Amino acid sequence: MVDETRVLRLLRSVTDDLARLESEADSDDVRRQDPMWLAGVKYTFVTAIEACIDAAQHICSAEGWGPPADNGDAVQLLGAHDVLPMAMADAVRRAVGFRNVLVHDYADVDDGVVVARLADLSDLRRFVRELAAWLQRAG
Repeated sequence: MVDETRVLRLLRSVTDDLARLESEADSDDVRRQDPMWLAGVKYTFVTAIEACIDAAQHICSAEGWGPPADNGDAVQLLGAHDVLPMAMADAVRRAVGFRNVLVHDYADVDDGVVVARLADLSDLRRFVRELAAWLQRAG
C-alpha cells in the first residue's frame, strides 16, 4: 500500500528545492561568482531529483511493480503503469542521469549545462503535479 504521507512529504521536498533553484536562476553575476553558488545549485538539483527517485521507488515497491533495475527504471515503471505520461517518465529518467553525473562525477560536469538547466525546471515541477494527481485518483 502506498504511503501517501511519505510520497507527499517527498513531493514537498522537491517543491521546496525547485523554489530555491528558481530563486537562484535569477541570481546576478556577482552572486554567481561565489564558488559556493554553483556547488549549492548542484546539491539542490541532486536532492530534488533524489526525492523524485525515492517517491518512484516507494510507489514501485508498494504497488508490486519491481524491483526496478535502477533508479531510472523506477521512473519508467511509473510511466508504464500510467502514473505519469510516458514522455514525462522519459524526461525525469534523463534527470536521474543528470543526478548520477553530479553525484558520481562520471565525467567532468559541464557547469554550463548545470546553469542552463536552471532556466527550465518544468519536468521536475510537472513530475510533482502528476504524482500528486495520481495520489488523489488512487486514494
